[in-house]
Amino acid sequence: MSFNILLAEDDEDIVKLIKLYLENENFNIFHAKDGQEAYELFLSKKTDLAIVDIMMPRMNGYELTKHIRSRSNIPILILSAAHLDSDKILGLNLGADDYMVKPFNPLELTARINALLRRFYHLGNAGTNAEDGKLTLGELTLDTHQLTLEKRGEPIPLTATEYKILVMLMKAPGRVFTKMQLYEEVNGDYYSSDDNTMMVHISNLRDKIEDDPKNPKYIKTVRGLGYKIEKI
Repeated sequence: MSFNILLAEDDEDIVKLIKLYLENENFNIFHAKDGQEAYELFLSKKTDLAIVDIMMPRMNGYELTKHIRSRSNIPILILSAAHLDSDKILGLNLGADDYMVKPFNPLELTARINALLRRFYHLGNAGTNAEDGKLTLGELTLDTHQLTLEKRGEPIPLTATEYKILVMLMKAPGRVFTKMQLYEEVNGDYYSSDDNTMMVHISNLRDKIEDDPKNPKYIKTVRGLGYKIEKI
């Protein structure tokens, strides 16, 4: 299967490097040199994944991420020279699934993109105990066919990574998963810098599914180990 990748990046040298590696993987690359052009491409072309720089003319990467996420749950990977934890946390809170800092290893970028695509477009086909593909826990219903979540019948929007984390937890209620296990399952290879990334995803999930995120009923932290979802 050939995937369509939207690349929003204004540095031509970086564009050439990314195209060289991704086209070698048989991806179709749509390039935009600013955020507004990228969003127009997203609206006009079938897009399977977006790579987004932060500092771009007309519309920055944060705004672009918000615009894409308001219309789609496709994987979004931010690739930016902004390296502070606050930059990464902001990007993830806005709906990005992954964040890489420039300068970057193009082989690592390719691996992360393959992992995001593989997990997002194939995880939904994984088997469940229910014939209709639905996982139910308390007031939560996760539909692995439609890739949707409802709480008390009301839809809850999830990013691709949030969805994958929740599938993993809801398929094994009561089981404790380490941050490394969760990250490797949803994004492929684990890197030591990814601990904070997983913490942000878990925090965002709690904000969406818990009545009181500071006193969670569903996703529990097991101190020194990781996370689990309670059997309810």
